Formats: sequence, structure tokens, C-alpha cells
Amino acid sequence: MNNLIILTLCLMAGILFGLFFFGGLWWTLQKGIASKNPAIWFLGSIVFRMLITLMGFYYIGHGSWQRMLSCLAGFSIARFAGLRVGSKPSEAHES
Repeated sequence: MNNLIILTLCLMAGILFGLFFFGGLWWTLQKGIASKNPAIWFLGSIVFRMLITLMGFYYIGHGSWQRMLSCLAGFSIARFAGLRVGSKPSEAHES
């Protein structure tokens, strides 16, 4: 029972890391496109987002592949949820 609680917490942490990573990507795109020097925005953002996310995975995983897998599943859930929420209906389907 205790292991199930830990894996659920790892899943939630993965969702939070996914929200941070992909929310940061969205924010970077908004700022970078309007910037005079977008390369600094994009490079700085990917380094910062990867650093925080990988450190979080390492800390949450704590040497356990089950925890890492649960965290990765949460990260993937956040990605697919972001795609679902952020996607616009196709113009071909609008009639």
C-alpha cells in the first residue's frame, strides 16, 4: 500500500514537471518570437527547463526505476493534456 502511494506521488510530480516544461516552452515561444535576439531566449529556456526537469526526475526517482517510470508517465500525461487543450479544431472540420 505504501509503494502505491509513493508511485502516485511520483506520477503527480511528473505531471507538475510536465506542466513546468511545456508551459515554459509555450512562454518561451511567446517571448522569443517577439524578441530581437530569439536565440538567447530559446537556448536559455531549453537549458533551464531541461536542468530543472532532469534534476527533479533524479531527485524523485531516488534510484528506483519504478519511481522514474511513474514520473515519466506523469510527464507524458501532461504533454498529451497540453496538446489536447492547446490544439485548435482543424479548419477542414469546421463547416
